[in-house]
Amino acid sequence: MNKSCYLLLTSLLTLLSCKSQYMVKGVSNVDELEGRVLTLKVYVDGEMRSIDSTRVVHGRFNFGGGMDSTMLANVFLGDLSLMPIVLEEGEVKLNIGETQQTATGTPLNDSLSNFIQRKTQLDARMAELPHLESQMIMDGTDYDEIMYELGKQSKQIAAENDRLVTRFIRANYNNVLGPGIFMILTSSLPYPILSPQIEEIITNAPPYFLGHPYVKEYIKEAREGEIKD
Repeated sequence: MNKSCYLLLTSLLTLLSCKSQYMVKGVSNVDELEGRVLTLKVYVDGEMRSIDSTRVVHGRFNFGGGMDSTMLANVFLGDLSLMPIVLEEGEVKLNIGETQQTATGTPLNDSLSNFIQRKTQLDARMAELPHLESQMIMDGTDYDEIMYELGKQSKQIAAENDRLVTRFIRANYNNVLGPGIFMILTSSLPYPILSPQIEEIITNAPPYFLGHPYVKEYIKEAREGEIKD
């Protein structure tokens, strides 16, 4: 091997050895997942791309590999997204249960899991309102009073949810969680719009957040839609 080839090979090996590594160790007590293949996907060039896959065997599974930088990924079962997870240095403990999914063990995953837990609690309170309505009807409560009370609670929970999401994104402007949760927030919308909540999020946002490919394209399309209207 000549000297130039040796130096090139040495440089490549050095770059590979410096590449960050992620390790995800998962468990699940969901019977339907046994023997199934889970896929790890990240957002690249406007689409979700698979970077790793694993099979659940006896309730256990692992993901692992190299990465150039910290990334927000999603665990998929087929086309169904099960949960988001941050790929960062360190060992991530992933637990997929019947009613709760958590990813812990690294700083950003701990923060994300705490956020998801708080949001899940708000979603549960909102889901409980129809049951509360049925109970009030059975108790003989006046219908107008029921509508007033449930409407008030619904608006309160929705406002709490908006504040939680907005504050979390703003607190994570400069890491992958900010753009990642923004993507989840807006993905359920029929088309890009600049709602009051989204306007609040992007106002005074730093370059890292506004320069994220998804965020940048979303804002561009939303503003173009406003001009057409």
